[in-house]
Amino acid sequence: MFLYGILSTIVFITVIPFVFAFRKCIGKPNAGLKEKFGFISSPLKSGDDIIMLHGVSVGEVIALENLAKKIKETFPDKKLVVTTGTKTGQEIAHKKYEGIADFITYFPFDIPFCVNGFLRRLSPKTVFIAETEIWPYFAYACHKRNIPIEIINGRISDSTFNSYMKVRFFFKEVFKNFTAIYTQSEDDKRKYIEVGANPDKVEVMGNLKFDVKRKDTDIQMGQDGFRVIIAGSTHAGEDEIVLNAFKNLKSKHSDIKLLLASRHPKRVPDIENILKNMGLTYGLRSKDDKFTDYDIILLDTLGELGKMYSICHFAFIGGSFNKTGGHNPLEASVYDKPTITGPSIHNFKDIYGILNKTNAGQIVKTPEEFEQYQDKLLSDNVFYESACNDCKTVFEAQQGALDFVISKLS
Repeated sequence: MFLYGILSTIVFITVIPFVFAFRKCIGKPNAGLKEKFGFISSPLKSGDDIIMLHGVSVGEVIALENLAKKIKETFPDKKLVVTTGTKTGQEIAHKKYEGIADFITYFPFDIPFCVNGFLRRLSPKTVFIAETEIWPYFAYACHKRNIPIEIINGRISDSTFNSYMKVRFFFKEVFKNFTAIYTQSEDDKRKYIEVGANPDKVEVMGNLKFDVKRKDTDIQMGQDGFRVIIAGSTHAGEDEIVLNAFKNLKSKHSDIKLLLASRHPKRVPDIENILKNMGLTYGLRSKDDKFTDYDIILLDTLGELGKMYSICHFAFIGGSFNKTGGHNPLEASVYDKPTITGPSIHNFKDIYGILNKTNAGQIVKTPEEFEQYQDKLLSDNVFYESACNDCKTVFEAQQGALDFVISKLS
């Protein structure tokens, strides 16, 4: 690791000025440079019992939210620090962890003077690294200081696994510095071991992202006797796709209704114009309109979408027919309701990968496929029931990860 430290420093000093200059030229700010160099201004005191959670970007930060809440609830005397590697990760962390984390900052560059400065100023007692963030020098520095460092929610994609196998001799040494590795699945466990991790240190914990709870529901929207399709968190350009498909399907399935929820409430007037131009009538949730009077209701209230999935037959998850990267399908899946998404899913790729192995979730590439798959769920009752059962099976296999991690702190 001494050689890695020297080489990483040389490469960093040589390359980083060009990276900074390039990012400045294309208008991307080099956010958090001071902190990434290890110069953090922590409000915590020396001797505080600090648990550090690291999630590189948006997906990991979101996955750690429930764990962070549970840590503070279970261990109120401990201090919680959350680190990220990206600007968007920081933004989400400050939004999600306000009132939970005692300190939020950037993860240091993985070179000796940055890592050592960071650890000297922070001095965590336990470090949890989410998913696939394997920083060799940081792990070595923690091990050297007798700081337990553990990978949680660990996963290795097939492409990453193939790359790691080419330098297995290196990762075998790196993994010696980790106290434990807790993976999402048996397949991930196998990959970590084959890459060089000690089998005695690797356990399956499940996936933190599946620790979603059903919300208490008492929804009276006149939905009884109808099959409600929910289009949740839609973005510009997706409403037309949803409405065209619904209009066509309505001629074949007279009992269907649509609850349309824009990701951004300010877009409701735009959606109303689309509905009027298509000659479609609609009601508004804010006016307490009912499905007994309307085929389409716009969810124009805040904070209700999650519980609405309890009344749906199946759901379309928006942000997936543009470049947004999709939204979390588990809010629907937790109610044993199948989900459909477009091709843009990079924000929740791992979750969709699990759901899509069964009929719990379906990724469609085109508006035509979207309509066809909805028709299948509406026409084939055996297939639909199978998809609902798959949701339940997937959740049963994945849940329990949060309590697993908490038990390791106890």
